[in-house]
Amino acid sequence: MDTRSEPLPERESMEFDIVIVGAGPAGLSAAIRLKQLAEEREMDLSVVVLEKGSEVGAHILSGAVIDPIALNDLIPEWRSLGAPLETAVTSDRFLYLGPSWQMPLPQILFPPLMKNHGNYIASLGNLCRWLAGKAEELGVEIYPGFAATEILYDGEGAVIGVATGDMGVARDGTIKDSFMRGMELRGKYTLIGEGVRGSLAKQLIARFKLDEASEPQKFGIGLKELWEVSADVHQPGLVQHTIGWPLDNGTGGGSFLYHFGENLISVGFVLHLNYENPYLSPYDEFQRFKTHPAIRGHFTGGKRISYGARAITEGGWQSVPRLVFPGGALIGCSAGFVNLPRIKGTHNAMASGMMAAEAAIEAIGAERHGDRLNAYQSAYQSSVISEDLKRVRNAKPLWSRFGTLAGLILGGIDMWLNTLFPFLNHTLKHGKPDHDCLRPAAGFEPIDYPRPDGILTFDKLTSVSLSGTNHEEDQPVHLCLADPDIPISKNLPRFAEPAERYCPAGVYEIVQDSEGRQKFQINAQNCVHCKTCDIKDPAQNITWVPPEGSGGPNYPNM
Repeated sequence: MDTRSEPLPERESMEFDIVIVGAGPAGLSAAIRLKQLAEEREMDLSVVVLEKGSEVGAHILSGAVIDPIALNDLIPEWRSLGAPLETAVTSDRFLYLGPSWQMPLPQILFPPLMKNHGNYIASLGNLCRWLAGKAEELGVEIYPGFAATEILYDGEGAVIGVATGDMGVARDGTIKDSFMRGMELRGKYTLIGEGVRGSLAKQLIARFKLDEASEPQKFGIGLKELWEVSADVHQPGLVQHTIGWPLDNGTGGGSFLYHFGENLISVGFVLHLNYENPYLSPYDEFQRFKTHPAIRGHFTGGKRISYGARAITEGGWQSVPRLVFPGGALIGCSAGFVNLPRIKGTHNAMASGMMAAEAAIEAIGAERHGDRLNAYQSAYQSSVISEDLKRVRNAKPLWSRFGTLAGLILGGIDMWLNTLFPFLNHTLKHGKPDHDCLRPAAGFEPIDYPRPDGILTFDKLTSVSLSGTNHEEDQPVHLCLADPDIPISKNLPRFAEPAERYCPAGVYEIVQDSEGRQKFQINAQNCVHCKTCDIKDPAQNITWVPPEGSGGPNYPNM
């Protein structure tokens, strides 16, 4: 809060036809498609993309095995233009792990949609950097390092753009000498592609009740490391997924391990955020997973070169909210288009951006603005995205209801039935949101995780140092507590304050003050912007908002 007596200066504003928030695969695909269509129709169309990362790709984190179906539609000649999709999948494995054993699951058991033939292992961050270059060649303006922090409305409540955050505000709310007022970017339509649990999308969903007809969104946390290994260990094109150990049968999650590029391995662990045990630490489960006999050999003689974490939407078909609101639309993971069994969402994010672009340019061509892009909503309902998600809609509820082993079997049967008989419509519900799933700590024992060895396993702060995370320290804390007393008065006695463990970056700690009293400490400078705290806090007391522009991780090749 500004503590000066004089008012802040008015914000300057810029006018565009389309304002896009987020330079991820959805936002960039929307921008490219808009410019392609404008060129075809000889329209003069201005498009701007805001990106909170220091550069395009800085905040992008994904496995990633990419289905190129949407890229084929957007830029058919992508291969000859040098898109960074170079490692085709050559081997596809799925393992069920016990504490010291593995059981391969035959690929013939899985429906065709689960096969990775024709897909590519890649860095999604690098793909976004490449897409940004293509967008700029078409005349799209991209502004990295500027976080959209506020939605702008007209007098009738329609969205007319966004404002970027002020810079140069001190931690106590006073104005520093370096103060710069944020900028207003106004458009005829605004497309929100912030990614999972975006702060503006969260506000828009609540304001326009976009989720009133859908199931609660479900989430996971995905943790990832990038390793450089020796050539004799590297198996280019290998895709391996596992379920089972180190998680028990009642806790959902699994791993991915992809060999690609020049002796690189992406390894990651996804843990569903509907887990019950407040002592569970997703980060430490990931580190423990790497010690399994079926896994550790992949890293022999290797060097870890990057680390990051990010929330993942898992609700699927029944959790997708209404996509349109007056003046704009949700695209990509802001809406939640991840196909959980496939562990893929990039193709759907790109397709959603393209569909929203097509609806927006039709509206502008008809001299409309500020209304709902209902053509986008209709296009989604009959699209390949909807079809992709509908076939797997019951996999997550079955897993949550019956546990990993039975859920895997029942989910596989359900996916086969929906593949063979696509007219089936029975849809299971998810039930309560993830923050309501924790049970009191009194019913559990603390988990004694092994100490990291510094070779294969590592502590949180060492990992955060590999994420390139940086925030201006003298700025307002971007992890906002609605009630600062709740962590100590309620979460600590009931749930042993799980924020200390669900955060993968050591942001939250219970410490003692100078008088020996317990205090909830927020180390906001460590935050990798995964949004897990915003999702999992049992009191829903933590709200993640964008920090000062360009703050956060700087992921290379993630």
